[in-house]
Amino acid sequence: MSFNIGLMLFPNLTQLDLTGPWEVFARMPNANNYLIWKDRQPVMSDRGLAIVPTVTFTDCPQLDLICIPGGPGQIALMDDDETLDFVRRMAENAKWVTSVCTGSLILGAAGLLQGYRATSHWGSLDQLSLLGATPVAERVVRDRNRITGAGVTSGIDFALTVAEELLGREIAENIQLQMEYDPAPPFHSGSPRSASPQRLAEAKSQMQDFIARRRAATESAAARLKREE
Repeated sequence: MSFNIGLMLFPNLTQLDLTGPWEVFARMPNANNYLIWKDRQPVMSDRGLAIVPTVTFTDCPQLDLICIPGGPGQIALMDDDETLDFVRRMAENAKWVTSVCTGSLILGAAGLLQGYRATSHWGSLDQLSLLGATPVAERVVRDRNRITGAGVTSGIDFALTVAEELLGREIAENIQLQMEYDPAPPFHSGSPRSASPQRLAEAKSQMQDFIARRRAATESAAARLKREE
């Protein structure tokens, strides 16, 4: 039996949030993988990589798993009715509702993480609480049928977790080996827990204006959810 997986595209997404999981999902047997956006025109990532959607909101089949990536363009989707309505519609009958990085904030804005544990990029993790979720500082977080990945590179870990859940550990390990996913980073500075205080302070300083804009969008989405209750 085939399994429909849909990953949402949007302008200014972080492409690795999407392409990391896609590489895993595309290697899963009997999986139909879709790249989804409002139209079929190429979508430009935040770093200048163009990606072409394969289906639109209108002609997307019912999904067994929906995955929402993150990136700077996430801010614009926090009050985008067309996008949020599509996500809700697909999530209603999907077996799995998932995200990578700040895609979890889009799920939250759609009202799909209220009462769930979830994760996101460390710089925005705390914002999940504004949307009714419980923030968890872990690489991959599963709560019932919600699976969320942390920032950017965690998308591969997230997708392998999904592969194990759907197909078993043997197949998931085989996919990992095919991909030679054997991380050995040259530096131990990949999270707030391992980075030096100086690196962390620099990163926070560089991100603070953008994080403030993201927080404003999250606060607006949270207020909207309360009005709709």
